Amino acid sequence: MLAPLLALALSIQAPDPAVAEVAAVLDRLNAASTAADGDAYFALFTPDARFVGTDATEHWTLAEFRAYAGPHFARGNGWSYPAAERTITIAPIDCRCIAWFEEKLSNESYGETRGSGVLRLTADGWRIEQYVLSFAVPNDRARQVVEVIRGAE
Repeated sequence: MLAPLLALALSIQAPDPAVAEVAAVLDRLNAASTAADGDAYFALFTPDARFVGTDATEHWTLAEFRAYAGPHFARGNGWSYPAAERTITIAPIDCRCIAWFEEKLSNESYGETRGSGVLRLTADGWRIEQYVLSFAVPNDRARQVVEVIRGAE
């Protein structure tokens, strides 16, 4: 009886290697975008991935996102959103092939933003299925932001 409890306690305390692998993918995503390395950046996505940006019109397939971002990268214009905090969850033991995350990001132009999404374990390792970039709007400023979006001043 003691051995299974000890094994359970050790497994709870041991870091999950899948979480570290997913974190490494997200870190490589930021490194590639910062370096404007389009090949490295887009290699981290699945072929059927979706990217949801901060603008209401930015709900892109990978091909559409590549068409938007590719010219920026080609000119050496990348973007940097390093994670200040991150939570990663791996699907339960029966699968362990899906991960989801949410992270607080910092950006020189936009300040604090949020990233969230889903990764899938593929034959080539963890790849991003969906990435959502959003602005972190304080609740006490939300009405003002909504008014600006609606065109009211």
